[in-house]
Amino acid sequence: MRFLTRLSERLRHRGQAEATLPVVPPQLTVRVVTDSTASLPSDVAERLGIVVVPLRVITDDGELREGVDETVEQIGDRLSAGQRLTTSQPPPEVFATVYQQLLDDGATEVLSIHLSGELSGTCAAAESAAARANLPVTVVDSGMAAATLGFAVMAAAECATTGATAEQVAARAREVAASGAVLFLVDSLEYLRRGGRLSAGSAALGAALGVRPILEIAEGRVQLVRRVRTRKAALDKLVSLAVGHTKGMSRAAVAVHHVEATDRAVEAAARLEHLLDIPVAVAPAGAVLSVHTGPGSLAICAADVGNHSH
Repeated sequence: MRFLTRLSERLRHRGQAEATLPVVPPQLTVRVVTDSTASLPSDVAERLGIVVVPLRVITDDGELREGVDETVEQIGDRLSAGQRLTTSQPPPEVFATVYQQLLDDGATEVLSIHLSGELSGTCAAAESAAARANLPVTVVDSGMAAATLGFAVMAAAECATTGATAEQVAARAREVAASGAVLFLVDSLEYLRRGGRLSAGSAALGAALGVRPILEIAEGRVQLVRRVRTRKAALDKLVSLAVGHTKGMSRAAVAVHHVEATDRAVEAAARLEHLLDIPVAVAPAGAVLSVHTGPGSLAICAADVGNHSH
């Protein structure tokens, strides 16, 4: 996979269209669908025939499709200005339309790979549409989000281009997702608590005594991992935990996301590249994840993209 094409040229962050179908070779009949939280560059989705369905950000003045109607920077400005934003999964009808379009485009089977069902209703919406689709659709709950989801999606799509069966493509997605981690820091737990992604008790525990919380997505949910006293110590620990997670991987893929924290993200990536001797992508977190983590947040995503099991 040329290391997922050099980490998709370091995860260029570009807007996604509203579930438009990429032009693909006619022999590509097992097609991959994902959602916008995977942070896939649009040219990578195009090259691999991946259809990206945008989630929604709900504002006081309307509904915005992630990566289509407003940039990540504009979402960050809204958050910094104190606007109360929420998010929503795509309705089943959007997935139903995509699946039908893929059938019309020559697909024989579809793999629909999405962020954790514990964090969003996206998988449930995809499953509702899959039950009514006119071709076989397998919905895969990655249990992950952000670039870790993206790594699983890219690996699955690469697998599909080799002529693998739908079962093999699904297995590839699951094995990469199962190897993955999303470790992150936030300046405030209020955004996660407000959005229902972290319990009030955990939020209170994480915020106690002015510590910096380190969190992870584990078993599909946001969980508190460590409490660290200072921002520097938190970044040190975050990098250390990420490096530890990659131990034993045959080929680690790593990316850093941030919400208005470019300098810290670049620093984290440089340290990871030095310690792991691999390219590390840096990109702003998508709009939906930004809403739930808030300004100043920083995440390290990792997964093992080597060692096919089939």
